[in-house]
Amino acid sequence: MAISGVTDYTNTYADYTNSAKQAGSTKESNVKTSTVELKTSTPGVTRTEQIKTGYSNVNDYSKYLQSKYNYMNTGTTSMQGVPTTVSVSSAFLKKCMNDPEKAKYLEENLAALPDCVSYAVSHAQGTLTSIEYRIDANGNITGISSGTNDPDGKIAKENAERKAKEKKAQEEKAAKRRAEKKEAEEKAAERRAEKNAARKEQMEGLAEGEKEFTVTATGTDIKAVTQKVIAASVGTTAPAVASFDIKA
Repeated sequence: MAISGVTDYTNTYADYTNSAKQAGSTKESNVKTSTVELKTSTPGVTRTEQIKTGYSNVNDYSKYLQSKYNYMNTGTTSMQGVPTTVSVSSAFLKKCMNDPEKAKYLEENLAALPDCVSYAVSHAQGTLTSIEYRIDANGNITGISSGTNDPDGKIAKENAERKAKEKKAQEEKAAKRRAEKKEAEEKAAERRAEKNAARKEQMEGLAEGEKEFTVTATGTDIKAVTQKVIAASVGTTAPAVASFDIKA
């Protein structure tokens, strides 16, 4: 005795599976494999390679490329011992996935990339610390490298020692300026103290009846000038006396 519910479910599942297979077949049938001659990093040398195009979405095309070039759009990897990043714009991938010529151009460059990194490492002055390649929406390639020309740290050590000496010299110079300034301030303080002491002594002397004065007189007769000075010092009027016969 047949159970109709189970039979219906089985038939439905079979229909779904067949439909999925047909859809997959249709999807795969759009992908075309072409045999092309790709340029290599060696001038004038090419190699035969099969490339695929006709993908319906960038994700599937990217997976295909990454199966061949596992350094594409997968973050930082190591090539020749150097951290390397290869980024291809999604917009350019979209242009390549259905355009054999653009796809050929992209794969030529992706395939040549390891040799290019090897060349960069062997020809760079110093030591490379990172390499990056960027392919933009129009297929333009930008290469970026970072490194050091002091792999053993000798230059860095010398620079550090030089900077330490310069810093020490500056500190000693500043310390000398501070010492000179302090000495000048101490001398100025001593002079002020001496001046204040002298002024205090003078005031104390005046308080005890002492007087200090300075008197100036000007004229054309030395005797008259002298009399004026003396008279002014004692608070009197100079006497009217005959003057010397000395004229100015």
